[in-house]
Amino acid sequence: MRSLLLGVTLTVLLSELPSHTAAAPRLICYYDSAGYERQGLAQFTFTDLELALQFCTHVIYGYAGINPDTYEMKSLNQPLDFDRRHFAQITALKEKYPYIKFLLSVGGDRDLEQDDKYVKLLEAGTQAQERFINSAKDIIRRFNFDGLDLAFQLPRNKPRKVHSEAGMVWKSFKKFFTGDFIVDPDAETHKTQMTSLVMGLNSAFKANDLLLSLTVLPNVNSSWYFDAPVIAQNVDFINLATFDFLTPARNPEEADYSAPLYEAFGQNRLPHYNVNFQMEHWLLQRVPASKLNIGIASYGRAWKLTIDSGSSGQPVQIADGPAHAGPQTKTEGLLSWAEICALLPNPSNVNAKGHAAPIKRVSDPTKRYGSYAYRAADENGIYGLWVSYDDPETASSKAQYVRAKNLGGIALFDLTLDDFRGQCTGDRFPMLRAIKYRLL
Repeated sequence: MRSLLLGVTLTVLLSELPSHTAAAPRLICYYDSAGYERQGLAQFTFTDLELALQFCTHVIYGYAGINPDTYEMKSLNQPLDFDRRHFAQITALKEKYPYIKFLLSVGGDRDLEQDDKYVKLLEAGTQAQERFINSAKDIIRRFNFDGLDLAFQLPRNKPRKVHSEAGMVWKSFKKFFTGDFIVDPDAETHKTQMTSLVMGLNSAFKANDLLLSLTVLPNVNSSWYFDAPVIAQNVDFINLATFDFLTPARNPEEADYSAPLYEAFGQNRLPHYNVNFQMEHWLLQRVPASKLNIGIASYGRAWKLTIDSGSSGQPVQIADGPAHAGPQTKTEGLLSWAEICALLPNPSNVNAKGHAAPIKRVSDPTKRYGSYAYRAADENGIYGLWVSYDDPETASSKAQYVRAKNLGGIALFDLTLDDFRGQCTGDRFPMLRAIKYRLL
């Protein structure tokens, strides 16, 4: 009898211990197929992708779009995806890597045919949404993807300048007469419509054993468009693109941290422009922590500095729009991690001049805001550069944050902008590696 009681007591005590069988953290690897068509050192091949797969739990292929006339899902690059069988070649990797789930993402910032068609899909009614659901299911099944990622292009918050104290007084006075800036007067209706669409997708996809995820793009006010508790019940996980809070395109005159982990105080910054605020917002709406993945960008945002910017480099910096495009990515205001690393002081650029001259890195010992680097403009007012970015060190800190908060994982945006050739230190995919090792 005594041994029986002891056994019962031991069973009760063991049942109260925390479980150690929880699923391992996710590492969601976004793969933008535009990288496959870049030239030179920036071209991302299948060989590069296979090397990355040893670190990923999920691969999200970007991007599909929608037809603005029929609202059916479609390829954004049919010659590549269909004719050259890129879709099929990607999902064929499932045979070699059966533990990885491959999803197809719709939207992102690649679907440029018509600005408002994602909102119009929400407004178009049940029949149009059914056409989208059926077409998405058809493409997913035809090309053997494991599921669909919704990265809908919904209206973004209006950018706001950092105002001086006098400027704030004037803004408050003006706001008294004009009211708040309304980005979407029908946001509440669109939230209901978005919920209906997600529920319809979930029902159709679960019947076919397919995954469904949601990606919340930067500067989309999630409280306007997502009924978080209901959405969370109808998707397998949610990727919060917690970066690009400030960009040279949205904030051409002000260079500041683009993806801080916590709020950067002072200088009239907005309190929600940070990872922690965005994540807590979803948790407070009863979304399980295990379903939330925070996003990390493998690129930096780069502004052009002028003589008016001064030489201190400290944010917030007076800027003059996007910096010149990098030699590999060829996109104004954006530098891949490999391009940023090549500009940091090293033996090959110690005597370089002009746009190739080294930039000074300023680290963040607090691990709250991230790194930045800069080059003051010369006496002629040119060659000034200011870059906000995550590097392997800050990416590792964010992965540690995920572990401490028991979140679902990390979503890296994206593989093709990491240093996948190992140009900087010889280590290929340093961002991806740093995240993976800290998540273990």
